[in-house]
Amino acid sequence: MTARTRRMSPPTTAVLRAIVEGSSYGFDIMDATGLPSGTVYPILSRTEKRGFVVSRWEDTAVEREPGRPPRRYYTVTPAGSDALSVAVAHFRTLGEPIPSRS
Repeated sequence: MTARTRRMSPPTTAVLRAIVEGSSYGFDIMDATGLPSGTVYPILSRTEKRGFVVSRWEDTAVEREPGRPPRRYYTVTPAGSDALSVAVAHFRTLGEPIPSRS
């Protein structure tokens, strides 16, 4: 199996699913999945390298709470959506719970 076709782990599936369902930045994804930052941020980095997500930084002109750093927003790509569909089908085939929002 190549890096693009290997099976997706349950945490990676949960992260992509959270993004598809509307969570778009790190802390929001952590809240949605119940996963810690030490799991979520490496997943986001790996999935971006694999072409499953793209990211963009929050516009610096956007008014935000004092002291809050800019957010990095993530969007699932068509390749990521396809990979998520394959992962969900895999979990269904195994009869395992499909990783999702906690």
